Amino acid sequence: MVGKPDQTGGPGTPESAKQMLDAALPETIAQARAGNPEAWGELYQHYAPAIFRFCRRVLLTREDAEDATMDVFLKIKGRLNQYDSSRPFTAWLYKVATNHCWDLLRRRHIRQDLETGDIDLLPLEHPDPGQLDLLLNAQSGERVRDALHRLPARARMVLTLRYYSDFSYDEIAEALGLRRAFIGVVLLRARHQLRDLLEESASAKSAAGGGS
Repeated sequence: MVGKPDQTGGPGTPESAKQMLDAALPETIAQARAGNPEAWGELYQHYAPAIFRFCRRVLLTREDAEDATMDVFLKIKGRLNQYDSSRPFTAWLYKVATNHCWDLLRRRHIRQDLETGDIDLLPLEHPDPGQLDLLLNAQSGERVRDALHRLPARARMVLTLRYYSDFSYDEIAEALGLRRAFIGVVLLRARHQLRDLLEESASAKSAAGGGS
């Protein structure tokens, strides 16, 4: 049975616990495939919180994220025999989650095309990641969340995978179904958009403070 995810666990929990699960992952998956409920429970307990956080940032509401997380793990449970154990399990898991979120967004008529032809390859001013980190640290958590919510869904996805889930470019490419060569372009544009929104928010706050 798939229940409401515990939002405090998952990747990001103590490194020793993560390493223990990672080391036992092939056997845990094999047991889950064989119908062992305890093995399935271990997978769910470890990964559901991270999938919830991903869905929360992409879909924006807690209720949608909770529903999506449960739906994703029901799909995972039904497709576990299709998982290719030669590939990273986490990337496969996020690919299922990403596709599910895109389907939900498409039903709301706000899906953005992920085809490479829709990616603007014109040169962009490079936002220095270090400067972006400083800007993020200077903003309140609420302002960062508001800025993320104002981004296009694709930008939210790529930033979430890169900076919140610590995915490599290869893992992001697999999760989003894009060629690796385009990930840097998509990430650069997303950073640029987020930086502009945060600077706009900071300017608005400064102007409001000056007028008081």
